[in-house]
Amino acid sequence: MNKSNDFLRIALPKGRMSEESIDFLHSKKITTINSLPTNRKLIFQDVENKIEYVLVRSKDVGTYVEHGSCDLGIIGYDLLFEHNFDVYIPAELPFGKCNLCIAYSEQTKDWKSKKNIRVATKYPNLTSKYFFEHGFNVQIIELYGSIEIAPLTGISDVIVDLVSTGQTLKENNLFQGPGILESSARLILNQGSYFFKKNRIQLILNKISADS
Repeated sequence: MNKSNDFLRIALPKGRMSEESIDFLHSKKITTINSLPTNRKLIFQDVENKIEYVLVRSKDVGTYVEHGSCDLGIIGYDLLFEHNFDVYIPAELPFGKCNLCIAYSEQTKDWKSKKNIRVATKYPNLTSKYFFEHGFNVQIIELYGSIEIAPLTGISDVIVDLVSTGQTLKENNLFQGPGILESSARLILNQGSYFFKKNRIQLILNKISADS
């Protein structure tokens, strides 16, 4: 589906943050839509406000906005920091709060005493930077599935992953270690879109910054 020129296109990350994004935009009277479609559509429209929403993988939000396929997007700060997308970041949003943390098992609780360490993560750049700055020689093992099992199966000494409540770590007998980065949702903006659609985008930014 190609969007009409008078529609703004906003990329939303699949999962819980897409629901939080729609709730937030609705509360700010930016959209009349108050829930995600139940028919699994990945593209849907708020015709009244001339906004088109696109549901994509979390880390793909930045790519869609950077390349201009979407005018705006909502993405976690952790992914912005990891991938260094070439976008404007006009607003921090009050949801999606979590921490990028180290976690380890009972068998690997002495990881701090090691010089060489194996780390499983979805965040190779942030992870490498952190461990290098703290004097470790690090081997990064990129995993994108159930990362919690990595230290339990011996493939890594520790993991680096997002932690919200910590419940998943507890259920897998892992301990939460030092935090690397505090994250929350950010609004991002394509630079060309702001030039060509400044008035409409500025109206959205004003509504986001206004007190409810």
